[in-house]
Amino acid sequence: MTENGVTSRRGKVLTIDTINPSVKKVEYAVRGPIVQRAVQIEKELKEGAKKPFTEVIKANIGDAHAMGQQPITFFRQVLALCSYPELLDDPSFPEDAKSRARRILQSCGGRSIGAYSASQGIDCVRQDVARYIERRDGGIASNPDNIYLTTGASDGIVTILKLLVCGEGRTRTGVMIPIPQYPLYSAALMELDATQISYYLNEDSCWSLDISELRRSLAAAREHCNPRALCIINPGNPTGQVQSRQCIEDVIQFAAEEHLVLMADEVYQDNVYADGCQFHSFKKVLFDMGPEYSNTVELMSFHSTSKCYMGECGFRGGYMEVINMDPAVKEQLTKLVSVRLCPPVTGQALMDLVVNPPQPGEPSYTTFLKERSATLNVLAEKAKLTEKILNTVPGITCNPVQGAMYSFPKISIPERAVQEAKEKGVAPDMLYCMNLLEETGICLVPGSGFGQRDGTYHFRMTILPPTDKLKVLLDKVKEFHQHFTQQYS
Repeated sequence: MTENGVTSRRGKVLTIDTINPSVKKVEYAVRGPIVQRAVQIEKELKEGAKKPFTEVIKANIGDAHAMGQQPITFFRQVLALCSYPELLDDPSFPEDAKSRARRILQSCGGRSIGAYSASQGIDCVRQDVARYIERRDGGIASNPDNIYLTTGASDGIVTILKLLVCGEGRTRTGVMIPIPQYPLYSAALMELDATQISYYLNEDSCWSLDISELRRSLAAAREHCNPRALCIINPGNPTGQVQSRQCIEDVIQFAAEEHLVLMADEVYQDNVYADGCQFHSFKKVLFDMGPEYSNTVELMSFHSTSKCYMGECGFRGGYMEVINMDPAVKEQLTKLVSVRLCPPVTGQALMDLVVNPPQPGEPSYTTFLKERSATLNVLAEKAKLTEKILNTVPGITCNPVQGAMYSFPKISIPERAVQEAKEKGVAPDMLYCMNLLEETGICLVPGSGFGQRDGTYHFRMTILPPTDKLKVLLDKVKEFHQHFTQQYS
């Protein structure tokens, strides 16, 4: 009723038919229907509903702390000091934590992390990021002016995609992304109405990247769009592979030949477990290849506080480094990030601690090293455990989890189940994962949400649950798969 008693007949301005049509096309499987149902089941359990299980085990997303991983003490001490500077007088905090906090606060407006920072990020943090990159890459110079602090890596990736997208029809920007991929990429491209160019990783060769596949994909795409960028996720999500140095050299040469911007998603760079595998940054390889490449190839690389041994997803800290970007374009990039004022200052502070942790001789060094090593060692053990148990199940094939924090095993689904899924209008591995959730309380994500070759089916699971829960999860998956196969045979 209106104030004068007359009923308003005006409908909603925003309806499902009048919103941006690109938004309706966006899909994000990591928090899709399976996860929504998992949340409902958790509520039902709390309300006393009887289920064949007592809890939901979520292995759908790389949220380390939600899965029980403990934060690094030094990081939280410094963040506490920054948030409540009165604690700087507390003798229970180590002096190196206090000195880090004072340095960060001195760079903040009003000496408060509640103040806006510069849009590109706090100067001293960008300087520390540049020094970290130089150490990581064996002395190759990094310019703080090329560092942009971001709201997690995702923010930087989407910002670069916004710079890239232009044109209409056959001139519309195309972006090459791996399949399987982290669905941020497909979702962002859909939202920007850009063209997704899929290239398939080689599952039979531990999800390696084949240059011939890049060439096939690019040639096909040029028939209907204008390919402008190539995205690489290394170590891989959802596939957990670590690309070899030779592969990275080949990719850089390909990008140079085909005049493509390289986007290197390297947020799992500390998560490498398999013997014989090593993380090589795209920047280091690029500069090792000489000026022919290092002076010309446009490279954007991304890192985050959310993964590795930190797992600090909620602080939304990250950075990107831009190499060989045209100065006029860089001005536009700076303008674009300025529109959002600045990334969370707490996330910037945390990023500073990740790139400038306790050093030998400092009070917190021993504890920091112990906690960091323990976290990475446990992840390595869980990576091997996951591969070992899943490969004992007939109908499940799991590649080695070389890095990152996920497994993406192939599953066989009986034809009757495939037909039932088609009748219900869902992907077969969605039917599989939904049944798994309803029967066991295990929340995984169907491979169809990440992309996969036609006729193959997968699920993605994190290796993050505590080891005892991970064993329960894997045993339940084993039992369920055998039951599911019998049920639909």
